[in-house]
Amino acid sequence: MTCPPEIGPVVKQQWIFFRRRQDMATKRFQPEEIINKLRHADVLLGQGKKVAEIVKALGITDVTYYRWRQEFGGMSTAQAKRPKELERENGQLRKIVADLTLDKLILQEAAKGNC
Repeated sequence: MTCPPEIGPVVKQQWIFFRRRQDMATKRFQPEEIINKLRHADVLLGQGKKVAEIVKALGITDVTYYRWRQEFGGMSTAQAKRPKELERENGQLRKIVADLTLDKLILQEAAKGNC
């Protein structure tokens, strides 16, 4: 898809920026991948590399590196999987509690009608 020739230069620049934003794909890393990348970064840091060189080698931004370091720093892969499991279990428990609460309210309404 190309930009129509009759539009002005400012609109054309915005159009190109919009197209570029659509073309860029974002990569979501799994916790295991993040921990492996952080371990690799630790090795590179131990070799005396600078953070700018490390994030370039890992293919991430420095903001992402520091966010990962804060969130996953010092974790093992098993520990990284645990919060996802707890989230899923918590969702299941919330659903069960909601169903039981609804059943209780229905029974209370039915009991009021019998008196």
